[in-house]
Amino acid sequence: MEIQIEFTPEFITHLNEGEIFVFGSNLAGMHGGGAARVAHRYFGAEWGVGVGLTGQTYAIPTMQGGVETIAPYVDEFIEYASNHKELKFYVTRIGCGIAGFRDEDIAPLFRNALGKANILLPETFCKILTN
Repeated sequence: MEIQIEFTPEFITHLNEGEIFVFGSNLAGMHGGGAARVAHRYFGAEWGVGVGLTGQTYAIPTMQGGVETIAPYVDEFIEYASNHKELKFYVTRIGCGIAGFRDEDIAPLFRNALGKANILLPETFCKILTN
């Protein structure tokens, strides 16, 4: 029997109650492009809030330096999601657009999210983490 794994959809256009869009942001919360713009325009990300939960979004800063500067924010997110099992988190390919990182750079930061039923990762991240 094959286990069905659920991934974050490549394009998210609608969220149900209790679903959260997780996106890469900048610390200043200027959500002008990429997934951050989608988060602000459609899912309630607040302008000026670059970290954490607002509306139906969760911001993880990715524009302030190297991967090592992103890691603590990812750890904080995973802890938050672990403490809020009533919510379902759709993690986008944070840092892999405007911030310029590769999936291979960012995916390992989410190793501790594997197996958590309420955290969905992009398929590319899962392939990297399970190979």
